[in-house]
Amino acid sequence: MTVVADQHSAATTFVPRTIAPWALVAAVMFAVAWGGNEFTPLLVMYRLDHGFSPVTVDIFLFAYVIGIVPALLLAGPLSDRLGRRPVLLPAPLIAAVGSLILAVGADSSVLLVLGRILSGIGLGIGMVVGGSWLKELCVRPFDTKAQTGSGARRAAMSLTAGFALGAGLAGVLAQWAPWPTVLAYLLHIAITVVAGVALFAAPETRAAVPVDQRRPLYEDLKIPAVAHRRFWFVIAPVAPWVFGAASCAYAVMPSLMADHSGGRPVAFSSLLCVVALACGFAIQALGRRIDTPYSARAVIVALAILVAGMAIAAVAADRLTVPLALVAAAVLGSGYGMAMVSGLQEIQRIATPDDLAGLTAVFYSLTYIGFAIPAAMALCVQAWPGVFSYPMLFVVGVVVAAASLVLVVVKSRSHLQTAR
Repeated sequence: MTVVADQHSAATTFVPRTIAPWALVAAVMFAVAWGGNEFTPLLVMYRLDHGFSPVTVDIFLFAYVIGIVPALLLAGPLSDRLGRRPVLLPAPLIAAVGSLILAVGADSSVLLVLGRILSGIGLGIGMVVGGSWLKELCVRPFDTKAQTGSGARRAAMSLTAGFALGAGLAGVLAQWAPWPTVLAYLLHIAITVVAGVALFAAPETRAAVPVDQRRPLYEDLKIPAVAHRRFWFVIAPVAPWVFGAASCAYAVMPSLMADHSGGRPVAFSSLLCVVALACGFAIQALGRRIDTPYSARAVIVALAILVAGMAIAAVAADRLTVPLALVAAAVLGSGYGMAMVSGLQEIQRIATPDDLAGLTAVFYSLTYIGFAIPAAMALCVQAWPGVFSYPMLFVVGVVVAAASLVLVVVKSRSHLQTAR
């Protein structure tokens, strides 16, 4: 054991010498991300084995956004006011309760929605507070080897690893293990307990504001950096594509391929999740080399990949072959990963220490708009089957992604000229 002094207070925290402080926070981010995405490959199971309609299961997927967005917007300012630890500590517990409700509610739409909302609350707190805390632990004296951008990359990779492994193991267990609607959730509960206990050893990086110095909470919800030109013309256009691309890869494509997956629809759904998120994880490691503060190059690369991914998905939705579905998932997953890490790096570039958590929360809130895409597509196809089809809707996605790309290219140049 070694003692690490908190740089913002007189407190000291005991940290295991063999574990980097940032890794303790990353473990919680990994655990809550696991809980957020373990449900995704099971959408096919809930539709085929439990009688829910395609629109309903896509609403289940989107339901946790109801928990995520308020958690994101409130947790960041609260952690600036109260400190990182007291706000993040409840996140794994809330996520575990969400999994418990999902485990007992396989045939109840009310319980499934409730469980998803709680999973979203845990994930939202973990993303914004964990991301800010992790970034603050990636500097001296907590980390003497971290490079510029290490915080953003480690946060993005922790989340993506949790999303991928949670989905992968949940699909495998649901397809081949006993208790298909229960076992995956029990595994997640165990993981969150371990991560939650380990978090007590992480050193605090932001001291609580004394009670007599606290402003009204609504004042803390103001985030000046939101007015930054780079936020609106570089970050906002790419943010919804983060989970827009991911949800197309591991929610829409598995639904389309349910009858074309060799009789193993849940396992194939899990495979698409893992392929998409593994590619997203891998490309995030290249983010440092692609990203630069002198242009929006990383965001432009992300959007270019997404244009290609939506085009391949349009072809895959028309042909419904396993190879095309896998390629579409891989390219969309790469777009997701690059959009996530480039967006976080841009956020950390323009945020001040006082609004880092809040601006990160706004970014993540925009990313989760993308989870509405599967439900919107299913609703269009179900309500107007003679007008809309999935291949056509993916083509619409190509057009929107291309328009986002053009906007970033044009406006980011204007911003840089102004800044100079």
